[in-house]
Amino acid sequence: MMMLALLVAGVLLLIAALHVYWGLGGLWPGTDAADLAARVAGFAGEPSPPSAIASFLVASLLVYSAIVALVLGGLIQSPIPFFLLGPSALTITLIFVGRGIAGYTSAWRRLTPVEPFARLDRYYYSPLCLLIGAGIFTLGIRGFSG
Repeated sequence: MMMLALLVAGVLLLIAALHVYWGLGGLWPGTDAADLAARVAGFAGEPSPPSAIASFLVASLLVYSAIVALVLGGLIQSPIPFFLLGPSALTITLIFVGRGIAGYTSAWRRLTPVEPFARLDRYYYSPLCLLIGAGIFTLGIRGFSG
């Protein structure tokens, strides 16, 4: 379980670092703000990426999720009260699995039709969300079953 916790937390922290980078004005993997929005957001009629505040908020939630993964994997002591750990793991699982599934629905595609986001979402972002959700779920089941 320790390897799974390290893998999940590592991926979450890399994604958090990207969001901090974007919040600070970074443009990679885009070439300008509109190109970045087309690659990482994909919303119709939205030529700019998410705001710095939104980027930092997402980054902080990703860091929290990484901490939960590390606690569930037994790698760090919990800074999170034990009574919140189970609900946190369940919420994180539901968010990632829900986001992963959403990427394959026609309703999500109508909201985010812009290319290359739509393609990247189908092949990379949504499967990654499903894997992260499955990882947190597995850690939660193992962490609370003994």
